[in-house]
Amino acid sequence: VFIVVALVCAFVPAFSVEEAEAKLLWDTCLFRISPKCALEIIGAGFENLTITDACCYDLVQEVKMCHDTLIKYIAEKPHLAAHETEYLKKSDALWTHCVSISQTA
Repeated sequence: VFIVVALVCAFVPAFSVEEAEAKLLWDTCLFRISPKCALEIIGAGFENLTITDACCYDLVQEVKMCHDTLIKYIAEKPHLAAHETEYLKKSDALWTHCVSISQTA
């Protein structure tokens, strides 16, 4: 878990005091997804890597807000912000893909 937190924090901007509620949601969502799957989700959203069916199942067990929060906070990082719209579209496509995988099981 420590490794995933460290890797994700490298991509995630610092939260301000006004974003305490968003940070709580972030912390709750991050720790509810396995470290392996968190890395797969980030890889699929930002590096065009694939996600396993097992991680799709885990992702769909979370609410979509958790997935959206993860992707949005990373996409807002200054060196990624120019392509935020692209990442958010990929995020929606990933969610749709994982829902379809989960429904076929």
